[in-house]
Order: sequence, then structure tokens, then C-alpha cells
Amino acid sequence: MAEKKEKIIYISGHRNPDTDSICSAMALADLKNKISARQVADEHADRVVYKAVRAGHLNQETRYVMKAFDVTAPTYMRDARTQIKDIFDDKTQSVSGNISLRQAWKTMRAVKKATLAITDSKGHLEGLISTGDIAKSYMAVFDNCILAQAHTPYVNIIDTVEGELLAGDAKQCVTSGKVVISTANTEIIKDHIDAGDVVILGNRYEAQLCALEQHASVIIVCDGAPVSRTIRKIAGDNGCAVISTAYDTYAVARLINQSLPVSYFMTKENLVVFKENSYVDDIKDIMMKERIRDFPVVTEDDCYAGMISRRNLIDMNKKKFILVDHNEADQAINGIEETEIVEIIDHHKLGTIETIKPVNVRNQPVGCTATIIYQVYIENDIEISKTVAGLLCSAIISDTLLFRSPTCTMVDQAAAEALARIAGIDMEEHAKEMFNAGSNLRGKSVEEICFQDFKVFNVKDIMFGVGQITSMNQDELDEVKGRLIPYLEEARKTQGLHMLYLMMTNILEESTELLCCGENAKEQVLEAFELPGDTEKILLKGVVSRKKQMIPVLVTYLQQK
Repeated sequence: MAEKKEKIIYISGHRNPDTDSICSAMALADLKNKISARQVADEHADRVVYKAVRAGHLNQETRYVMKAFDVTAPTYMRDARTQIKDIFDDKTQSVSGNISLRQAWKTMRAVKKATLAITDSKGHLEGLISTGDIAKSYMAVFDNCILAQAHTPYVNIIDTVEGELLAGDAKQCVTSGKVVISTANTEIIKDHIDAGDVVILGNRYEAQLCALEQHASVIIVCDGAPVSRTIRKIAGDNGCAVISTAYDTYAVARLINQSLPVSYFMTKENLVVFKENSYVDDIKDIMMKERIRDFPVVTEDDCYAGMISRRNLIDMNKKKFILVDHNEADQAINGIEETEIVEIIDHHKLGTIETIKPVNVRNQPVGCTATIIYQVYIENDIEISKTVAGLLCSAIISDTLLFRSPTCTMVDQAAAEALARIAGIDMEEHAKEMFNAGSNLRGKSVEEICFQDFKVFNVKDIMFGVGQITSMNQDELDEVKGRLIPYLEEARKTQGLHMLYLMMTNILEESTELLCCGENAKEQVLEAFELPGDTEKILLKGVVSRKKQMIPVLVTYLQQK
């Protein structure tokens, strides 16, 4: 039975991920893997593994949650485009440079490959040997000293002629001399054999003795002829290897070059090598231009991983993704347009994500994606672990500001209470610690503060970004305000935005001071929220939610202009 392949479906939240984005991705991966394991496995189906990833760096609040429940945050994925490691399936084992051409040929036939990778003892790529290289060794090599030049191991000769070592050390190599076929009488033989030669001969005792007296390094006795104890003794005393084979001299003469180590003929210069983490988009043009069939793939530390060929580019499988807590292309992980989206779970307005196939979409008007994930657990009768319950509860507390946000529903609160019981946490205390950790702004740079929770929107070709920072300490907000104001214009230009807004939300007072920059940015928001035109400090009382209170007002205003 063919080995089942492992297919990975990634689960990702949005860029600049918040606690809901991270925790919901982690919980959904746990849920999906449990559902998959519970299902009856099809012996022909590939195994599916769900893996949570993140599209950005963790904020301090989320770091606190990860530490509180002793979990490792999802791996950071910078780009979702297809990588070489996603499509290449040729994991053909590499071979040592010491193996014989004959063994390499056998291996190629066994694995049905025209090229083999040569690696060192640590797995690092040294070169490639192809059928063409092997053919060249037969057709173009006439040097009878080549065994010595290539430092051919004795063991290769033994294996190639299917012989038996009667004297000597198989670990040694041929380091000098030539190959001699001894068929004449001893007087003639003596004139043709030099010290270090490899001598191919028959059953004649005199010829064997003569070769030894001339200090041959290896004698190959053909036709399965017996080798006397005397010859073996003399050979051992002289450091000469004696190999017995059933092949005749003609066959051995033909086979002997096949004992050469592949390292002597391998291609090692100007190799086209790809890293397994390289993106297919970046290497496919190179593959199409090169007139070779297989390209070696190496890991980031240059260890051989396998081969990739142009056929791998045909009908290649793109990475598969489930999106949580967003459905906007601008908020998704880089390269999401080059992936296959299979599912979306969200609680925001419908956005700009496009899919190549129909997908499952679950979008509910609740305050937190984690609430929906909790519902899916219940619907599938899957037990929620203490750790997962803690993550989901933390996400709901974060997104609803402990039920203070207008986005919060009774469904969110009920879910959070049920999860808190499973996790064994006091929501009030846990929320206080979370918010304090998240609002610790003094040690952060202005860039970190500005973009720790930042989203970009597009209305009638007007690009604007809205960031939000929250704190339970007004003095802290006032301190960072002085540092943020001079930076906002730089941030806007860096992001290529027409307008930039930063919500400075006081959780306890349930109010937001709005900072803004960009042409007519202030005027737009004053009109949108129907504030006096001479307003200096834009204080939005009762506004704590970007999604439900800030963005809808701005979008509606811009659409009606």
C-alpha cells in the first residue's frame, strides 16, 4: 500500500494580529484536528493536518495570554505563496561520493531516476551524477591509470566484479599504478607490471607470483580460479589485495572502470540549486531556461532534501488556508491571492477576499470570532480542554473589552462565562491582567504603538488606516500621545495612505481620543461624527469599538460624499 501523504491546511488570522485572531486560529486548529481524528479514516485518503500560523507579530496582551496558559504562539508566516517544499515530492536518497559508478547505475534504475545527488557525511550537497556522466566514463575514458587518479576504494572493485577478498584491506584505495591485463608468459609480464598496479589475471600460479614480486597493489584472479595459501601469504606480507571473481578476464576488463567512485565524474561546478523555502514564482523561470531534468533542493542549512523537476510545476497544489477574524484581502497574510482559501470564519463585514472555488463561510454578528469557534465545538460535541477554553475566553474578553464594547452580544457573554468555568479563571481578574499587559506602552517605540492593532480600508479609492491602542490609565495615554503626534505623518506616508486615524481608547472611561493626519482627515471625521468645526481635541465619548462605532461612521460618510 502506498504511503499516505500529509496535507496541511493553514489557519491564519489577519496582519497585526490581536488576541482574538491568534487564539481563534489556535483553537480552530485544535478543533479541526480532533474532528479529523474522530472520523473514520479512508485508507486511500491523504492525512489532513490543520496548523495555526500568524501573519504578524504578537502584541503584549496576546503574549500575556500565551504565557498565562503555557502555550507556544503559532509560527510566523511571512508569505503564503507556494514554496518548493510544498510541491516537490521527490525525496530520493542521496548517495556517498565513494560509491561506484556501477552501484550508482543500479540505484538509478531502482528508483527510476536519471540523476542522483552526492552528499558528504553531514548531508551537504557535493554534486550530481547523471546517466550522461556514467556513459561518458565508458565512452570517453581510456586512461589505464584512472583507478589511481580517482582513488578507487578496493571495496568498489570487489563489489563491481562480484568478487571475494582473499587478502588485504577492503578499506584501502588504489593510489598509484595502472590497470594491467596479464595473459602472457612471466618474462613478458614482468616487463609490463610496475609497483602499485592493478593486475587482472587467471589461474596461473607463476603469473600470480610474478605480479606479487613486482609489488602490484591489487591482483584480480578471474574464472573463480583457486588461490593458494602461499599466494595469499605473500600477498598479505607485501600489502597486496587479492580478489577472486567468477568473471573471466574480458568481463573484468570491461567492468573495472565501473568501480570508479562517482565523486570523480560528478558535476560540482555551476549547479542550479534551490532552497526548499524558495517561492515557486521566483524560480520557475530559471527552471524553464535550464536544459536539465532535475534540480536539487536543499534546506536552509544546505542539507540535501530532494529533487524538483518541471513536472512539479504542472497542476501544482497551492497552499490551503482557513481565514479567521477577517475576510479582507488587505488584512490577509501576504500572498493570500496565490493560495486556495477553503473556509472563512469571521464576525466582521464582508470584505474583498476572492476564492477560486465555493467555500464554507460562517459570518455572524457577534463580538468575537472566538465565540463562533466555541459554538462549533459545541455543535460537533468536541470536548474543550482547559487550555483552549482559556484562550477562547481571553479572546472574547479582549474583543468585547470585558463586555463593555457595543459589539458585545449576549451570545459572547454566555460563551465567555462557560469557557471561564472550564478554564477555571476569574474573568475580572484575568481581564485586568490582560489589559494591563496590553496597555504597557511606555517601553514601546512609536512605530510599535501605532501599528500594534492597525487595519487599512478602501472606500471609493480613498485609502485610510485606523489603529487603536487601549489602556486603563489615562496618564499613560497622555504620555504616548505626545510621542505619537509627530510620527503620524511619517506613518501615513510609509503606508501609502490618504488618511490615518489612531484611536486612543480609555477602557475604564469608555471613551476614545482620536488622532488624525492627512489631507482633510480631521475635517472628514468632524463632519462624520457631527462635531463642531472648531473642535481641537477629538474626544468620542462612548466610542470604544473600531469595528462597530468608528469604521461604519467613516465609511458611510465617505460613501455619501
